[in-house]
Amino acid sequence: NAGEEYQWQSACMVTFLKKMSAVANTDVSILLTGDNGTGKSDLARSIHQQSLRKSEALISVNMGAISESLFESEMFGDKKGAFTDAKTARVGRFELAEKGTLFLDEIANIPLSQQAKLLRVLESGEYEVLGSSQTKKSDIRIISATNGNFIDLFDKELFREDLYYRLNTIEFKVPSLKERTEDIIPLTEFFITKFCVKYKRNIKTISTEAQQALSTYHWPGNIRELSHLVERALLLAEDNEITLDDLHLSNRPSNDVLPLMTLEQAEISLIKQALDATHSNVPKAAKLLGLTKSSMYRRIEKYNLAQN
Repeated sequence: NAGEEYQWQSACMVTFLKKMSAVANTDVSILLTGDNGTGKSDLARSIHQQSLRKSEALISVNMGAISESLFESEMFGDKKGAFTDAKTARVGRFELAEKGTLFLDEIANIPLSQQAKLLRVLESGEYEVLGSSQTKKSDIRIISATNGNFIDLFDKELFREDLYYRLNTIEFKVPSLKERTEDIIPLTEFFITKFCVKYKRNIKTISTEAQQALSTYHWPGNIRELSHLVERALLLAEDNEITLDDLHLSNRPSNDVLPLMTLEQAEISLIKQALDATHSNVPKAAKLLGLTKSSMYRRIEKYNLAQN
């Protein structure tokens, strides 16, 4: 493990984590929403580690991976012989998470037929192991995550609103990577260090050209995509620097190709892009464009691009 967790630098993530920490040590149910690859499972772990239940287990379950027929035995357990395939007793996720935290990932995928059973446990705190008449008491904290569109699911009657509100006492929408552009390069450097340890590589830097491409890319797969991309680039890199070619950003959006325009217009466009990508941090924007700080300031003045 290379060092500690990544320390978020973008203003939106610092604010987000502050809000999250304020409720982490309560037992309130938290729903994390946001696009694929934004790091929702890592945030669930972080909430658990800041909670009063941190010395107990955090049990994660991907709701999209449980078949309808096995839902009850996976969640609540079963006794040996409870049904044809039950050769041995199974301990359910609720029991495994007892006194700890149960993280339900991809909750939009819970089969409608099973939603009432889950709702009952969340409302009453009671459940039965399949094949047993004995009622068990549940003492757990629920964190769930989704990238599903619930308005759509309600309209199509695929998700119960009462279950949604039970899971969603507090909702946190996790920002996409494009909303935290200040983190792209530091996060890239964090992953380089991490994968250098894993693969025993010695890569010190990432070229200016590669940095610029990373900062202006649209990141449909968010942090997960960045992590995979850095891992692959590090394995492909021939020298101790990651270059633009090593990144293989083949699916860069076509609008990244500059239309024909005067050099002055192109320069203005690139300076604006660099300032946007760095939230108007001039030294960082200059670095992205391979300029010195003073020549960047000269151009900002020349084209009247100072952002108040």
